Amino acid sequence: MNPRLNRLFAEDGRCFDVAVDHGLFGEASFLTGIEDMERAVSTLVEARPDAIQLSPGQARLLQRRRGPKPALVLRTDVANVYGREGIGREYLFSELIEDAVERALALDAACVVVNVLLLPGQPELHHACIRNVSALRAACDPVGMPLMVEPLAMRPGESGYGVDGDADTIVTLVRQAVELGADVIKADPTDDLDEYPRVLQAAGDVPVLVRGGGRAPDEEILRRTELVIRLGAAGIVYGRNVIQHEHPAAMTHALMAVVHDGVSAAEALARLDG
Repeated sequence: MNPRLNRLFAEDGRCFDVAVDHGLFGEASFLTGIEDMERAVSTLVEARPDAIQLSPGQARLLQRRRGPKPALVLRTDVANVYGREGIGREYLFSELIEDAVERALALDAACVVVNVLLLPGQPELHHACIRNVSALRAACDPVGMPLMVEPLAMRPGESGYGVDGDADTIVTLVRQAVELGADVIKADPTDDLDEYPRVLQAAGDVPVLVRGGGRAPDEEILRRTELVIRLGAAGIVYGRNVIQHEHPAAMTHALMAVVHDGVSAAEALARLDG
C-alpha cells in the first residue's frame, strides 16, 4: 500500500475520516457546528478519528498541532451544487483548486479528495469533474499522493439537490471512478443496503469509505455503519452527523468503536446515551 495510505488506514485496514470541509461549498446550513473551526478541529483531534478532511485554507488548524493527530485528507475541489436555488446558483460548477497536489504536499496530507458529480440535466458539470479527476491523477502520480474520488449521484430535492441512492447509478459511477484511477472511493450508501455489495464489487480492490450525507438520528447512523462494515466497506466518511452532533467527541468514539472494535450499533448507542 502507498505509505501515505498507511497513515490514513489503521492496522486493521479500516478508516474513519471526519469531513469538516463543508464551508468550502458556500452553503449557509453547512456551517452549523463549525462556526468556530479552531474549536471544532481541536475537539476532533482530541477524539482521535483516523483522519480529518479539511479545505486548504483550514488544514493549518490540524497540521500546526504537535504530537500524534489524525491524518489529513485535503479537499481539492469546490462546487456550488448544495442548497436552494438563488444567488450564486445561476449555473453549476466544479472547480479544481490550483496547484492542489503541491499544496497537499506542503501540508503533509495523507490523501487528496475530489468529487465526480452526476446531476440530472447537467452534463457539463459531470464533464468538468472528469477533467478535474484526470488532472489530479496526473499530478498525484509523480509524487505518490493517494487520490480519493467521491462519486456523488444527486437528484432534485426539497432543498436543492440530495443524494440519489439508486444502486445502478451508484455502482456505475463508482466503477467510473475506479477506471479513472481512484486509490480510495468515498461513496454514498444505496437506498437498499442489501444492494451495497454491488458497490463494493464495482470498486474491486479499491477500498470504499461510505459517505454519511445529511443529518440523521444516532441509531440510524450507527446501524448503517455496523451494516456497511459487516458487508465489507473499509470505513466511513461522516461530517454533519459528527460535527453537528450535540456531543461530537462522544459520537466519534461511538463510531470508532463500530468501525474498528466490532462493537454493535446497539452497544455503541448505549455508550453514547450513557
